Amino acid sequence: MSDNRELLTRRERAIPRGVATAYPVFAARAENAELWDVEGQRFVDFAGGIAVLNTGHRHPKVIAAVEKQLKNYTHTAFQVVAYEPYIALAERLNALAPFKGPAKTILFTTGAEATENAVKIARAATGRSAVIAFAGGFHGRTMMTMALTGKTLPYKKKFGPMPAEVFHVPFPVADHGVTVADSLRALEFLFRADVEPSRVAAIMIEPVQGEGGFYEAPKELLVALRKLCDENGILLVADEVQTGFARTGRMFGIEHSGVEPDMITVAKSLAGGFPLSGVIGRADIMDAAEPGGLGGTYAGSPVACAAALAVLDAIAEEKLIDRANAMGAHIKGRLQKIASRNDTVPITGIRGHGAMIGFDIVKHRGAYEPDADATKRVTNAALEEGLILLSCGVFSNAIRILVPLTASDAILDEGLDKLERALVSSRG
Repeated sequence: MSDNRELLTRRERAIPRGVATAYPVFAARAENAELWDVEGQRFVDFAGGIAVLNTGHRHPKVIAAVEKQLKNYTHTAFQVVAYEPYIALAERLNALAPFKGPAKTILFTTGAEATENAVKIARAATGRSAVIAFAGGFHGRTMMTMALTGKTLPYKKKFGPMPAEVFHVPFPVADHGVTVADSLRALEFLFRADVEPSRVAAIMIEPVQGEGGFYEAPKELLVALRKLCDENGILLVADEVQTGFARTGRMFGIEHSGVEPDMITVAKSLAGGFPLSGVIGRADIMDAAEPGGLGGTYAGSPVACAAALAVLDAIAEEKLIDRANAMGAHIKGRLQKIASRNDTVPITGIRGHGAMIGFDIVKHRGAYEPDADATKRVTNAALEEGLILLSCGVFSNAIRILVPLTASDAILDEGLDKLERALVSSRG
């Protein structure tokens, strides 16, 4: 096809409107942190496939591992005939588990599938049914994970009713007027008004909210949740789908708090662009389901497992955890300088561990009044500059940066220059 416009017309004829795309761009090829569309236009990628590409587009180790696996076999279904890449990957992930004691791993295909199965495992292990999550959290688009997600638009509109016994409490964000004490009081009220603790199987939380605005779960909250779970026989589940695999400057985001969860869900950057997810949990919990109760036809694809093993090698050999911390410090430093300018849209709340960086766009300097319209102008202006940039947040006014950790300093600075120009040109 000759250009993006013609492809966009074909897409509108062929694809339901519920399958939204952020921009009228159609990729032709990509390499590390760069992407070219069908018209040959080049973009710096600050979206990273929504945190899928911590090791960048087409990492050489990943491509080599996949090509080798393709020469052997592409699929058998692990429930029919087991295979080495699945077992090898489970062993690697068990060794990385952010808690003490024996761990076990089960692999799936998508983040939502992992999260849904974490609920199944928690119910099997506890004999309970209720699950508690947080407002602003995002956990997926299947029925159970949609219910767990704490954001109505666009994820829940027209899709109800939701599965029963899923409850939400506020997530603490100072700029939103919610403290840790507020969250814990809401949880206490929930136990008195709607569901007793003895019926709760799990509390699920993102160490850093993704769609919710890149807000970190305060250590104080996580410590309190761990204590509450221990006292009431509830399992603590960390959703690491977006925060995992070096993005936050640790292998997993929960490690910043020192709090040990009972299970974590993983996906996105696990396999460098190939569909793969998993649940890593304490061995006794993971063994609670009956044989055959967990799995899936494509769960733990041998091709994706080979890719994931290469990703873990790349993270270790290229010291991407250290790289994430260095990149994040550089990004925040640039953003602080931009925030001091008077000729850009007002930005505030620069935050993030490692290279999972976010900031807010507001209407006035020195006051927190979200500006969703200006945020949209910024992402559109960034695209005009040749930068793929994503927004998020419960008020749609947060910008998130998910540049591949393998990006060079030159590409990183080029992207930040483009972002700065977009912030200037978007001023109302």
